[in-house]
Amino acid sequence: MSMNTGMKAGRPSRDKKAATLASLRDEKDEVRVNFNLSREEHIKLKVHAAKAGTTISEVLREYVRNLSE
Repeated sequence: MSMNTGMKAGRPSRDKKAATLASLRDEKDEVRVNFNLSREEHIKLKVHAAKAGTTISEVLREYVRNLSE
């Protein structure tokens, strides 16, 4: 009795192409950004956003918009 699991031998990353500047170009108008903060930094950011009556996401978007080139 033979079971075909659809799996094959080898490294899955082998078939992936190396990233180039062209391949890193954003295909969408938005991208997700993830990073870690300490608990204290998160609380500070959350309180700041709440006092401003906005969201953490909007605080960070506004900060990025105001960065100089």
